[in-house]
Amino acid sequence: MLLERIYDEDLAQASYFIGCQATGEAIVVDPRRDIAVYLELARRNGMTIAVVTETHIHADYLSGTRELAAATGARMHVSDEGGPDWTYGAAFDAAVRMKDGHEIVLGNVVLRAVHTPGHTPEHLSFLVTDGAQASEPGFMLTGDFVFVGDLGRPDLLDEAAGGVDTRFDGARDLFRSLREKLLTLPDYVQLLPAHGSGSACGKALGAVAATTVGYERTFSWWAPYLREDDERGFVDELLSGQPDAHAYFGRMKEQNKLGPALLPQRELIEYTAAGLRPRLAADDVIFVDTRHHTEVHSGTVPRSLNVPGIRKAATYASWACDPDTEARPLVLLADDREVAAELRDHLVRVGIDTVDGFIRSLEGLELTIPPTLAPTELDRFEHDLLLDVRNRTEYAEGHIPGAVQLSAGRVLWHTDQLPDGGTIVAYCRSGARNSVAASALRRAGFEVIELEGSYLGWLQAPGSTPATAPAGAVAA
Repeated sequence: MLLERIYDEDLAQASYFIGCQATGEAIVVDPRRDIAVYLELARRNGMTIAVVTETHIHADYLSGTRELAAATGARMHVSDEGGPDWTYGAAFDAAVRMKDGHEIVLGNVVLRAVHTPGHTPEHLSFLVTDGAQASEPGFMLTGDFVFVGDLGRPDLLDEAAGGVDTRFDGARDLFRSLREKLLTLPDYVQLLPAHGSGSACGKALGAVAATTVGYERTFSWWAPYLREDDERGFVDELLSGQPDAHAYFGRMKEQNKLGPALLPQRELIEYTAAGLRPRLAADDVIFVDTRHHTEVHSGTVPRSLNVPGIRKAATYASWACDPDTEARPLVLLADDREVAAELRDHLVRVGIDTVDGFIRSLEGLELTIPPTLAPTELDRFEHDLLLDVRNRTEYAEGHIPGAVQLSAGRVLWHTDQLPDGGTIVAYCRSGARNSVAASALRRAGFEVIELEGSYLGWLQAPGSTPATAPAGAVAA
């Protein structure tokens, strides 16, 4: 059996390529939309991708299941658990609908679906048996059920998809899934999760790629609650201290349930300054400045968005651009066509499909300098709102007195909580997230001044004494 983990550092997301070397058939689990990596794995190993599937209706990225099936002719398999509210849409009419116990057989390799609700009602995990080596499963693809050192959060349906108190049922479902599904497995079974450290799908995910049933049974934070059959204590601990859910999660949920659109096949336009200036003047395109925020502060295109670098491009772009309300094409600042294409690949992972082209430099374009404020001037500066765009857990641990919290991943969707026509001074920890959020708010028409050095810079100013407060305070 061949088993490859494909990890996206941007969204902290893992997909898996599993193949039978005897028959040359392979399955991909939880693929992303830029599918070249899976096609290359198949080519390199002389395999055909015969099946593509996913563990659940994802919230943090747009699934590549339809994209990969269309490119390869692979059969789609999706969950048929969770009830009618969690049934995949008509775009998946040709897919095999899986119930608990359904088996996918590829030569010597068998994947058995295990219904593990909690993170979502329809969630499946997959027990994997390498028939050439063993007669029992040795691996479990746990999706967003069990992570290394943590569990999939059950509150996203409330936080991002408009649910009401679904978190409590979800938490109790997770308790039962652990007790009745995971902990009945032998300790040697390896657990391969769909996310790692940095994902917002849990609150304390480990950076290690895999774990085992025995390790989690012995050392996880939740193990004592299961040993003592303390469901109430488990629910309370699971739900406390969860990070902010990014607002774009709701869009991902809906699109993944209905079926993500297939990607358009078009060549990127390379713009010159002369060719781009009239489009910027007419507001026909959105300019995306991909430089570090300190470079942006030396001058950038008016009303541009700051999405700094490739490493977190999908994450930051999902905070600053809402495709549901913004149809203008995007033009990227990129060193060359290859870099621009890589940036585009990141953006399509969160459903931003409108990248039109790129330009290699700012030379010849009208520039503006985003306003900033030194921490020593904050007390004397007239402003209507001091905005902390960090997560609520960071805010609770310490913030600038008088600041209200609304995280960078949510602020563009909650502008009704911001002053209409007033001046906002905004900060994050070091300035990167704040630059993304500030650029999005300026494009939306708000006057935003960035605090130089952000929170860390303010802490170094004389007389700075942080305030602490319960997490969750937001702008009123």
